[in-house]
Amino acid sequence: QVQLVESGGGLVQAGGSLRLSCAARGRTLSNYVMGWFRQAPGKERERVAATSRSGTSTYYADSVKGRFTISRDNAKNTVYLQMNGLKPEDTAVYYCAASQSLSTVVFVTRYDYWGQGTQVTVSS
Repeated sequence: QVQLVESGGGLVQAGGSLRLSCAARGRTLSNYVMGWFRQAPGKERERVAATSRSGTSTYYADSVKGRFTISRDNAKNTVYLQMNGLKPEDTAVYYCAASQSLSTVVFVTRYDYWGQGTQVTVSS
């Protein structure tokens, strides 16, 4: 069992930056593909970014390409999402998730463990 705990959310003005962190407890994070998802009120959950076990392969949704960066520090058992150039439409609850899938990161759709989420609010 993996416990995931997100932090770093908050209120920021449009154009600002935030860095989300996801700390894993219970298992070594390097065993999992890691992803960041978000869900805004009334909208479906969206996969924002994902990273392979080693961190060498990544995936980004078109809506965040060039603005968000996913990274991981397996020694610290932590995954990060650096968010720059934030827009009001980025407002959502952000979740990190871990997958045991062996597929290439872009094709991973099933995630086995989820954090509780952290709220990101971008004001215009």
